[in-house]
Amino acid sequence: MISKKSAVRDVAARTVGGGIELYLKRIFALMFGAVGVTAVAAYMTIWGGGLQYLINFHTGGMSGLYYVLLFGGLALSIWAQVRVFHMKPTTAAGLLFLYAVLIGVTMTPLIAAALSINPASILLAFIVAALMFACMALFGYKTVKDLSFLGIFLMMGMIGLIIIGILSFIWPAIMGGTFGTIVCFIGVLVFALFTAYDMQNLKRAYAVIGDGTQKNQLAVLGALHLYISFIAMFQYLLSLFNRE
Repeated sequence: MISKKSAVRDVAARTVGGGIELYLKRIFALMFGAVGVTAVAAYMTIWGGGLQYLINFHTGGMSGLYYVLLFGGLALSIWAQVRVFHMKPTTAAGLLFLYAVLIGVTMTPLIAAALSINPASILLAFIVAALMFACMALFGYKTVKDLSFLGIFLMMGMIGLIIIGILSFIWPAIMGGTFGTIVCFIGVLVFALFTAYDMQNLKRAYAVIGDGTQKNQLAVLGALHLYISFIAMFQYLLSLFNRE
């Protein structure tokens, strides 16, 4: 019987010299391209005056448009992940960048708050998120340890974070004090581990998928997963650095 460690080594051996470098370059090009699109969308929203349409200044909460964009983006990402292997790679990439625009717009209240409290925290959060992402992605790619056992725990953690995020819209005080700080730390940890988990899965998937079109579709899906992890780490770190 082949051990899990041997299976992982076998996958690693089959990916050497098999074009995986180009596959990974495509993934990271799409991912960092999406990050760039998010940055531009956030910049244009803040300095173009779009923030006034996202915040209800009478109540101090978010506007209806903000929730439409937020949950619309969530629905788009879920639908794209389900349908990615049924669409052209170029179409899937287009949806990735559309999602990146929506994330950039809905991130602007958080970024605007950071600008008013500590502008340097934005650069700090980005640098820390980038370093953590790079380390965990490299770990996930290089390790021979099977990380599949993390899947169920990471999914449960992400669902819990989403539920807390939704509750925070209804009851903003829930994210105050020590509890909010703990949630931010857990959020960073969950998506850092997701980065390593997804990298290992993407490496394995490349070794078993022979069709070029499917590899391109998988590259877009991988870019979306890694993009979500990076942006989530950045947001949780930014919230953490600006807690009062």
